Amino acid sequence: MQNRQSLPQLWLLSDARNDAGLEQALRRLPRGSGFVLRHYHLPPAERRARFRALARIARARGHMVVLSGSAAEARRWGADGAYGSGQTLGAGAALLRLVSVHSLAELRRTRRADAVLLSPVFPTRSHPGAAGLGTLRFRAIAAWAPVPVIALGGMDARRARHLGWPCWAAIDGLSATKRLG
Repeated sequence: MQNRQSLPQLWLLSDARNDAGLEQALRRLPRGSGFVLRHYHLPPAERRARFRALARIARARGHMVVLSGSAAEARRWGADGAYGSGQTLGAGAALLRLVSVHSLAELRRTRRADAVLLSPVFPTRSHPGAAGLGTLRFRAIAAWAPVPVIALGGMDARRARHLGWPCWAAIDGLSATKRLG
């Protein structure tokens, strides 16, 4: 695994739930944040058009733009990186690789990642009824990571301060209606 020193500290992930407010949310993020377009709910042509529109806004604010999908697809679309599981990213150089992990076992199997999104730290609407890792378990797993760890799952500014972790991401927690500070 490779270590990237210039990763954004704050990441916004897209989802069908936050789609209507993404333009506003991207404009409110601190300059140089990160944005991951997931948008699995859209057909391919609509997803690509949505990516282009949101990437324009994100880049105007100096944000890093990552596409959930393979490295080859991210490269074709002009993304700065690819996001997914270690098995779905595929090969490809010169792109940032963000890998989603949920346990120590998944972390240990992760290869060719520049950073991991470890989740869910806290209970989240994305996975109703699922327990979060909690602060202690999150920190214990993160301690084993050979690359930067981005906290995800039930995160917002208040929980990020409580966790005391420098790098975090959210879906709902960074929506256009949430306070950032």
